[in-house]
Amino acid sequence: MRVLILGGDGYLGWPTAMAYANKGHEVCVVDNYLRRHLAVATSSEALMPNPNLNDRAEIWKSVAGETIWTVIGDCTDYRTISDVFKSFGPEVVIHYAEQPSAPYSMIDFDSARLTLSNNLETTLNVIWAVMEHAPECHIIKLGTMGEYGTPNIDIEEGWLEVEHKGRKQNFLYPRQAGSLYHTTKVLDTDLLWFYVRTHGLRVTDLMQGPVYGLSTEESDQDDRLLPNFHYDDIFGTVVNRFLVQAVAGIPLTVYGKGGQVRGYLNLKDTLQCVELAMNNPVEKGSLRILNQFTETFSVNELAEKVRRVGNGMGLDVEIKSIENPRKELEEHYYNPQHSGLLDLGLEPHYMTDDVVAEMLEKVLEYKDRIDGRKILPRVRWS
Repeated sequence: MRVLILGGDGYLGWPTAMAYANKGHEVCVVDNYLRRHLAVATSSEALMPNPNLNDRAEIWKSVAGETIWTVIGDCTDYRTISDVFKSFGPEVVIHYAEQPSAPYSMIDFDSARLTLSNNLETTLNVIWAVMEHAPECHIIKLGTMGEYGTPNIDIEEGWLEVEHKGRKQNFLYPRQAGSLYHTTKVLDTDLLWFYVRTHGLRVTDLMQGPVYGLSTEESDQDDRLLPNFHYDDIFGTVVNRFLVQAVAGIPLTVYGKGGQVRGYLNLKDTLQCVELAMNNPVEKGSLRILNQFTETFSVNELAEKVRRVGNGMGLDVEIKSIENPRKELEEHYYNPQHSGLLDLGLEPHYMTDDVVAEMLEKVLEYKDRIDGRKILPRVRWS
């Protein structure tokens, strides 16, 4: 298929591009380096050095012999998106092109405005480009499990049947996001649902949990192809942050009581989930929501896992609870359903001790690049 990946320079976007090019798809990626610029502006640079997108594509072609088309452009500019859709004619568009950090969205007014405008304008542009240039195109949008919050009832897979005064109807599951970033993802879903109902688009919205991992089958061929692995407090997810702290000898920072439970998945499973959605498109006029994670852990459980494996490797790993910079429940009920992707054939990579050890070994190769000043919380919700 002709696969257009928006946000193709990102932690998920670049591995997705390589994986699908490796499977014989024609792949085009678009990115304006927003995340790289924000990382520099907040002193949150990635652990491994990452070539720019054009150089990555050249390295990939030299390694794998396959072409990944690159466009350096801003997805909030409709002319850019429109031109790409007209010239490339995608059969599927994978939309990663958003400001992806909850902490960044909570820094100040400017970061809030950028997050809101970037994320919603890009989603609207994708919708209109599909309507005007590729009405059969399947939109695969990366959402987040964070849209749901932590309700005191089971989290269904996107939809909830409501019975009220003897009548029933399915509604989007009630959502109560915990940051402005997550709120923009809620609004994305609402935008998509409106245009699905009104214009008959075909959309899959993937409610993804936090992702961990440093490498994929494709990036293992050359370290210059590694993803943008962030370990800081702003762009680094909790597992990746703990891995680097363990290697650097910095106590693992558990926010508050550490009872916060979320659904996690390996980077390799993100690629698998998106491919399953791509290979099993929905009918026109349908919004399919899939909860994308493989396991649930509390922050305390993650910290203990990294501590145990790290100490077994000779690292001196400690755990330290600190004041929670976020406004969130630290102990709560959490039971999200996630059968949709398993039914499509997902074969999960679980976070075994061997997987944790493999990730720690990779981080150890870049130990000299770790900057401990980037790890402790620099952003507070209030």
